[in-house]
Amino acid sequence: VQLVESGGGLVQAGGSLRLSCAASGRTFSIYAMGWFRQAPGKEREFVAGISWTGGSTYYADSVKGRFTISREKAKNTVHLQMISLRPEDTAVYYCAADLGSYGSRWYVGIGYDYWGQGTQVTVSS
Repeated sequence: VQLVESGGGLVQAGGSLRLSCAASGRTFSIYAMGWFRQAPGKEREFVAGISWTGGSTYYADSVKGRFTISREKAKNTVHLQMISLRPEDTAVYYCAADLGSYGSRWYVGIGYDYWGQGTQVTVSS
């Protein structure tokens, strides 16, 4: 599975951005997809996840009510709509795909198998 993110950029605090991630290859094997982020000097953290079939969604507490993950199954694409952005949201955002392997807990960011190259999101104060 190959993943390509797009939509990052520079935005002022309070603004919005929409990230997209296009999957290709063995997309029929995708069980869930998620977004992660990594700020400079910090660990990568789970942001949001969505089950590919049912569309169930899970979010990190830090983004609940501000970020929305969605998927377009026909286009093998997942989106992350971000509103009310804050400077602390600044990070490289990564898309990831989970194949549902044993022990996977996609809803809390564990067990993802494939990763995109990342897209930079910068929120200025």
